[in-house]
Amino acid sequence: MKKILALILALTLLITGCAPVSSGKAKEKETRTITDSSKRKVEIPENVQTIVCLGVGVLRFTTYMDSLELVVGTEQNELEKTLSKPYNYINNEYLNTLPVIGDNSEAYEEEIITAAPDVIITSNTGDFADTLQEKLAIPVVTIPLVDNMFDSTCLETISLLGDVFQKKERAHELTTYIQDLKADLTLRTATLMDEDKPTAYVGGVSFKGLHGFEGTEAGYSPLTAIGARNIADDTGQSGPFNMDLEEILKRDPEIIFVDHNGLALMTEDYEKNPDYYQSLSAFKNGQVYSQISFRFSAVNIELALADAYYAGTVMFPQLFTDIDPAVKADEIFETFLGTPLYDEFVANDVAFGPITWEK
Repeated sequence: MKKILALILALTLLITGCAPVSSGKAKEKETRTITDSSKRKVEIPENVQTIVCLGVGVLRFTTYMDSLELVVGTEQNELEKTLSKPYNYINNEYLNTLPVIGDNSEAYEEEIITAAPDVIITSNTGDFADTLQEKLAIPVVTIPLVDNMFDSTCLETISLLGDVFQKKERAHELTTYIQDLKADLTLRTATLMDEDKPTAYVGGVSFKGLHGFEGTEAGYSPLTAIGARNIADDTGQSGPFNMDLEEILKRDPEIIFVDHNGLALMTEDYEKNPDYYQSLSAFKNGQVYSQISFRFSAVNIELALADAYYAGTVMFPQLFTDIDPAVKADEIFETFLGTPLYDEFVANDVAFGPITWEK
């Protein structure tokens, strides 16, 4: 009996000696902590491999960051192909292969759980992010809503996503490019006095829906970028608003730009009241030009920059002699989106050029 017990003890020691030692719990996934735009401390995986985007501008900036391959679910409102959102236009086929995880900032919670992203990126509020993170047990990172190509929030978003995606080189590339273009646009007209600049007006600007000639914007960023004299800036208004038509006539801008979003409404109004438009110097002198609509669910940075260079060639041709608007636009599109796109705007009749009407 003693020999049998000794043998059993020896076998037990042999087996337990060869077995791996357990700490009592599985090794936890490595994480790191980032601070999002809502000043929230969010713990995310060390290597973020999958995300979903919720809210205005998130998918756009993810595309700018050359990180679309991380996206494993998309919002319903991103499925329709539209040139008004170039990031959507060039990637629409891929977006339509993804499961729908929300719509216009609304989260489809069960679908997000099924998609199982490492991180949810949203432009919603910090409170929204806290609630969603608690319910789904998935890290939620907020980014700011960007509505101007040169807002500090634009560079903040690029930097934050560069951190989350661990693409700091790409973030540096985009930041440097934006700052270089801003400096270039500013310096070209920096020595001009206001009295040496023509006055300008932009009609057809969209805000809370489509608007005709009266729809305009104080601080219209493509004109602000080139130091232009925008008559809307002298009205005491800020942002987009409807300008009184008689006030436009009184101020009589020398150059008029028309946002393509409002062109159809403006054309309809022109047919009803051609005498009004032909009373404006810009119409009489053939100084009416297009602008590609750059704002659709916030700002498309690349379109606003392209608009600024085109406006520069119109208003200050002697200072933009080296700029071909089509070539410059494609350079900007390739930097932000990875592909030239200007020919698509030409094909859809929304490219740069003079606009004329027959009285």
